[in-house]
Amino acid sequence: MAMSSILNADDIKKALDAFAVADSFDHKKFFEMVGLKAKSSDDVKKVFTVLDADNSGFIEEEELKFVLKGFAKDGRDLTDKETKAFLKAADKDGDGKIGVDEFASLVKE
Repeated sequence: MAMSSILNADDIKKALDAFAVADSFDHKKFFEMVGLKAKSSDDVKKVFTVLDADNSGFIEEEELKFVLKGFAKDGRDLTDKETKAFLKAADKDGDGKIGVDEFASLVKE
């Protein structure tokens, strides 16, 4: 499933452009800009499924690094610092990965 079938392609581009500079990524602002925050929980789960590249049911740190590429092929990789901050914000149970419920909670914050 393509991210553009869930979210508006122009919103995705604007959000990626806003965080094009390394170490500028802010998940709260990003989710708001792409319109994910306003989406239904079903749509949020669909986005999670796209980002869970290995279909493990979790977004692991390695997948998180490429999260912007999940929104658009030309998205940049997150820096290690951004990846760790994103994981820390989302990983409420401390297992080192993000489950679908943790992702949904993070999006709605």
